[in-house]
Amino acid sequence: MHDLWQLLGPKLHPSELVADSLIKLIVAAILGAAIGLERQLNKSPAGLRTNMFMCVGTALFTILAIVLNIGPIAGQIVSGIGFIGAGSILHSKSGISGITTAATIFVVAAVGMAVGGSQYAIAIFTTILVLVGLHVLGRLETRFNLKPLAVHYEVKGKDAEGVMSALNNTLEEEFLIMDSVQFATSDGHYRVQFSVDAMHAVHQELMEKLRKRAGIDSVEVIHVPKYES
Repeated sequence: MHDLWQLLGPKLHPSELVADSLIKLIVAAILGAAIGLERQLNKSPAGLRTNMFMCVGTALFTILAIVLNIGPIAGQIVSGIGFIGAGSILHSKSGISGITTAATIFVVAAVGMAVGGSQYAIAIFTTILVLVGLHVLGRLETRFNLKPLAVHYEVKGKDAEGVMSALNNTLEEEFLIMDSVQFATSDGHYRVQFSVDAMHAVHQELMEKLRKRAGIDSVEVIHVPKYES
């Protein structure tokens, strides 16, 4: 066993290795929890515990890769994190959500690997950079309406041909495409429900143009999704 340690192990006494590894895991837990807390406060699907465990887990895998001299582990970590990140991205009628969560998971894993490789300065700087990006840039996006939104509309008119003609012409002028389109008739009116993915200012302009179009009696916003910050 001693010979195996001399062959495969790092140039540290076993007790020193244990102490060094414990410090790395504690640092990884702190950095992962810092990012996870920000995500938890913003009601992200991957919150405090998820990000902390992700960071600790990747740090531990990296420590083991160094101790056991197993190079392919790093590539397997990246592949595994990519799979988890893809699972956090959701597609629905409200659009796509979870992209920020997936990107955060990827970076948290990288932070864990950096800690596992004793790159503390890089790991701490990256954590600070991520927190600034999530908090400050998120607020700027919200403040200046820089996020595209998949807003759901309902348009009513007396006949199908008039409504669809007015609707298609307006969308063509704005270079927009309808999604999740549904048709119905009620109370002698033809109704079209659809969603459009665009910036806030474009939605305002679209509403104004639709309300002025001949053939459209009313325009109503029936759903505005809340995107993660």
